[in-house]
Amino acid sequence: MRQKVEEKLILGIDPGTQEMGYGLILVKGQKLSLVQYGVIHLKKYANHAIKLRKIHERITHLIEEYGPDEMALEAPFVGQNIQSALKLGRAQGVAMSAALIRDIPITEYAPKKVKAAVTGNGNASKEQVAHMLMKLLKFKVEDNVLLDATDALGVAVCHSYQKGQNVSTKKSWSAFLKENPDRLSKK
Repeated sequence: MRQKVEEKLILGIDPGTQEMGYGLILVKGQKLSLVQYGVIHLKKYANHAIKLRKIHERITHLIEEYGPDEMALEAPFVGQNIQSALKLGRAQGVAMSAALIRDIPITEYAPKKVKAAVTGNGNASKEQVAHMLMKLLKFKVEDNVLLDATDALGVAVCHSYQKGQNVSTKKSWSAFLKENPDRLSKK
């Protein structure tokens, strides 16, 4: 008797306020395949609130079109500029909310963990990550590769490798409410 191979569709997100990368992979047992990837271009919007709305609209559209089982995000890198970090956190939060509203579990990964999972080197360059992903997922991109998109694919691949391991998972909204009934406002 054949054992049924589990399938899982993972949406990876590389948060950004100028460009936000996304990538979808299908996991069948041990096999990974590319479904879709791209970038949400946000530079053209001067107002940060409009950028956030566009992020929510596009991520919601991707979720409705593809129906991912899980979402994985790259944790924002916090540098010297606090305002940039706050804006990046808001962008990540808006993407997360699109998934949480639909009870899609989300997990966050540090950039070094993603790079190490894809290339074996936590200090790999974006170009090295893109090159390894092209080999792993068997696709070819031009020299003007959208590195935010391949970073998002890297997050999805990293997540696929974490099966059953203890990772910091943010559960669905309904699971959170069940686990934290005291946090629910009773009006």
